[in-house]
Amino acid sequence: MTIVVETAHPDFVAMRSGLLPFTELVKSPEYLHTYRITPVSVWNAGAVGMNADQVLSFLAENARYGIPQNFQVEVTTWFFRSEVFCLVADPENKALLRLETTEPKVLAELSHDPDLVCHFDSYERGEGFATVTKARRGLVKERLMKLGYPVRDLAGYVQGSSLDIKVRTTMANGEEFALRPYQIDAVESFHQGGRVDGGSGVVVLPCGAGKTIVGLASMEAVGAHTLIVTPNTVALRQWRRELLDKTELTEDQIGEYSGEVKEIKPVTLTTYQILTYRKSKTEDFVHFDLFSSGDWGLIIYDEVHLLPAPVFRATAEIQARRRLGLTATLVREDGKEDEVFCMIGPKRYDAPWKDLERRGYIATVECVEVRVPLSEELRLEYLASGKRARFRLASENPSKTDSLIALLEKHSSDRVLIIGQYLDQLHALEKELGVPLITGKMPNPERDTLYQAFRDGTERVLLVSKVGNFAIDLPDANVLLQISGTYGSRQEEAQRLGRILRPKKDGRGATFYTLVSEGTSDQDFAEKRQRFLTEQGYTYQILPAESLLSSQS
Repeated sequence: MTIVVETAHPDFVAMRSGLLPFTELVKSPEYLHTYRITPVSVWNAGAVGMNADQVLSFLAENARYGIPQNFQVEVTTWFFRSEVFCLVADPENKALLRLETTEPKVLAELSHDPDLVCHFDSYERGEGFATVTKARRGLVKERLMKLGYPVRDLAGYVQGSSLDIKVRTTMANGEEFALRPYQIDAVESFHQGGRVDGGSGVVVLPCGAGKTIVGLASMEAVGAHTLIVTPNTVALRQWRRELLDKTELTEDQIGEYSGEVKEIKPVTLTTYQILTYRKSKTEDFVHFDLFSSGDWGLIIYDEVHLLPAPVFRATAEIQARRRLGLTATLVREDGKEDEVFCMIGPKRYDAPWKDLERRGYIATVECVEVRVPLSEELRLEYLASGKRARFRLASENPSKTDSLIALLEKHSSDRVLIIGQYLDQLHALEKELGVPLITGKMPNPERDTLYQAFRDGTERVLLVSKVGNFAIDLPDANVLLQISGTYGSRQEEAQRLGRILRPKKDGRGATFYTLVSEGTSDQDFAEKRQRFLTEQGYTYQILPAESLLSSQS
């Protein structure tokens, strides 16, 4: 179910635009891009009004060697399944919804599934519909998705309390501000002019491309009280700064619901951590009532690919609210991307990374892997160790420090982030290099002070633990040195690259270095982490540590 497209073909741009609504971009190296059709991508296409005939006609007109018969059958079947069920308001009882079907026999068959029928309020076998309470709206959609039948949700939304939100044309510092064309397209794709088939879904943009701006403009389009869920307190504060800088909202309209403050205001910012807090594993989540405490017309999930399981369940119960997910990559290492689509909504917009790079909206990046050998003593210890111990020994290879110092000398005039997984390794580097270290244990005010010093240029190099994977707004960072990572997490690799993707004021590119121990599991896992970036079109230069050290001497 894959489609390969030649980037050098004169109609490449038209082909790419035609494919994106019903496929997933899998790989985008320089010459050949690979797209895949999946049940979820077909559901996304159906959600924006496409059908099997349109897709197959487009492919038939443009496929060099025609379309295999089995390919046509699969596409037709998946589109058929995406059109079998829809949820609408019950005309006879405002407290209920109707799960309507074009295929009563399919509904009768699936009603034998106990995990589906338990969510029905009523169902008479042979009828063309079942009734569902509003609280079960998300649970029915989730179960039918697992059974292979995505549901078109046309039941509409509660409007929430109205709020006049305007995105500024002039920022607080006096600079003119305007949305970029792709940001406007993303907002329109999400909002759909306020129709019942719009207002829920996911926007995928690389780090540095302005996902927050899409969120602000979506808030303006909806015009209602908004709850914004962020990955951590640092991200929460960045959203607050952006709201005050780029919208006409005032301080007293923006609330913070965190471990430090419990405010509920027309626009309220919170974190996944606070929502998933509970005193023990047997007790309820203390702060889940935040979802119902405000009359929200919109809920924004920042870094939606991080959505934890408890928030999935809470989101299943609030399907009447408009929902916007923002992310740089929908890769989840647990493979539950379909659950994100089911609970938040279909993918509404996705911009290829290298396309935005070519247009100057994100920085060009050179990716380099530096291969560092183990000392003879450490290699013997490595070979005698178990699997987990081997990975940690290789990740914390002390010989990486010499290469790191050589790279810092090479980039002595640049703004450098050094990021790693293991605190012992980072603390050792803090002493060796004499540069500040930011970890999860550091109080937020101290973190903010160091981040601001980096922005101001008084600190040129920062060491950060994995808290630096997300939501650090450091636009001048142009070199990232990765000394260790989380096994083979492609998601992490993409997020770390994102720390240096903001376009630079002087137009310079950026460099992303990964230091790996040669011939070890550290190198093997690094290759898995890099896979996502190579599929986005990035290439890696392999550099032996010896060449760095010899050039230094």
